[in-house]
Amino acid sequence: MKIAVLDDNLKVAKQLANWDALGDEVVFFENVIAAADCSRVLADFDVIVAMRERTRFPAALIHALPNLKLIVTTGLRNNAIDLIACVDKNVTVCGAPGDDNGSVGTAELAWALAMALFKRMVQEDSNMKKGLWQTVMTPTLSGRCLGLVGAGKLGQQVARYGQAFGMDVIAWSPNLTDERAQAAGVKRVDKHALFQNADIVCVNLVLSDKTEGIIDAACIEAMKSTAYFVNTSRAGLVDLAALKTALQNGKIAGAGLDVFETEPLPADDPWRHVPNTLLTPHLGYATTDNFNAYFPNVVAAIDAFKKGQPIRVIQ
Repeated sequence: MKIAVLDDNLKVAKQLANWDALGDEVVFFENVIAAADCSRVLADFDVIVAMRERTRFPAALIHALPNLKLIVTTGLRNNAIDLIACVDKNVTVCGAPGDDNGSVGTAELAWALAMALFKRMVQEDSNMKKGLWQTVMTPTLSGRCLGLVGAGKLGQQVARYGQAFGMDVIAWSPNLTDERAQAAGVKRVDKHALFQNADIVCVNLVLSDKTEGIIDAACIEAMKSTAYFVNTSRAGLVDLAALKTALQNGKIAGAGLDVFETEPLPADDPWRHVPNTLLTPHLGYATTDNFNAYFPNVVAAIDAFKKGQPIRVIQ
């Protein structure tokens, strides 16, 4: 079989697993393949290894790949793959999990962004290197309000960080109940109240048809002028035009963003020049712990498929 490993931006996939054990030809793609080129570039491959949702696999592409038999995605879900089309074409889709505590990396990054924004660390570092000294005063986190959009596993981890710093933690999501909020140690509020009262808004939701655009212009408009917005989940959850306008007009204090509508973010993308932002290149999942688990699990999934016993099948 011929195997394509996509979106190996960090150039580590080859060294993190024993691909030779498969006895197959493996080609590693370090750069993103343009959507228009995918059907041509990937036409000869029997197996495609997808890095999360970086490359999209709509029905048209799946049906255009004559040899495709198996897609293995890092992680255990991938909304960029048309699973119905895979069933129609008899293509098996399997997941390759990361570290058992894989979401910790995303929670840590969310908190790092929040801390850096609140303490104006990027600005002060830049000013220090320009020869300046003490150009701003910063507030303390203790006694401030952390607002969580989503209080699942990831949100609860962020909540614990906030509580450790003495913050009051409130939360909202479409399915959050008082009972679940209490179990998570947070206070459930309505959507408007969260954005109106939070000093830091942290987004921790899964993107789906029901949650796409759930943080709309009204949410952004309700935020305090001194509040910060942090998103390490998915860009599609947010009205990005409204967020950009608020940042450009100083309606909110700043934003820490790890996720973008187009990834990798083009070099000339306007988001690279929006003021009062701290940007990271989707680092939440890109931990050594996750990657050390992803690729051995990918190889195991391919090996199991070759033996006629696919594992961690996604349906």
